[in-house]
Amino acid sequence: MVLDHNKISSIALFEKRWPVALTIIIVTFLLWMIPDRVSIVPNWTLYVICVFMLIPIAAIGISKANPLWIKSEKYVLLFFLIIIGIGNLLNLSNLVQDMLYKSGEISGLQLLTSSISVWINNILMFSLLYWQIDRGGPEARLNSSYKRADWYFSEESAPESFTPKNWNPVFIDYLFLAFSTSTAFSATDSLPLTPKAKLLMMLQSIVSLTIIVVVGARAINILGS
Repeated sequence: MVLDHNKISSIALFEKRWPVALTIIIVTFLLWMIPDRVSIVPNWTLYVICVFMLIPIAAIGISKANPLWIKSEKYVLLFFLIIIGIGNLLNLSNLVQDMLYKSGEISGLQLLTSSISVWINNILMFSLLYWQIDRGGPEARLNSSYKRADWYFSEESAPESFTPKNWNPVFIDYLFLAFSTSTAFSATDSLPLTPKAKLLMMLQSIVSLTIIVVVGARAINILGS
């Protein structure tokens, strides 16, 4: 069960949004750092998208989690992730094309820094996505208003002496999940429970593997030659 935004006028518990806002700012900065030859959009559009995303996040804190702003945040964040996710894939495609067809025009350092930027963005974007979709969203998790979990975390079965009572995952847990998926190509402390969760982790691993094996390895080879 997800939160009924039409019937609930206030929410008992809500998750602090500053880690999410900081992540969005970092994603925007990393996209801005990508060279023009790789980037698919002009820099000014990144500032517009960032401000557009931060408005509902700031409003949630000011309004003490007004359900209307929570609903707005969900749709705006998903739109943001779709646009940035497509852009990240196109940036990766441009990197591969530069590597294959313009190897003489690009240095190993440029290729390496661009690939690292795309790789980090891949982690941050999927962490935001996991945080938003698991168990109906952050407020549904904190207020136990969900039916099914997409991931099972190790803290949920740990003794109370190690984990607080009524523990619920927060953004940092999904950031670690996304980081583990991009580095170990698997979840190290959590278990995907739904087909949706498994498919998303597979997609993230494919992107990460392409960056590390194809682009990153080529950049290191150029630097070492």
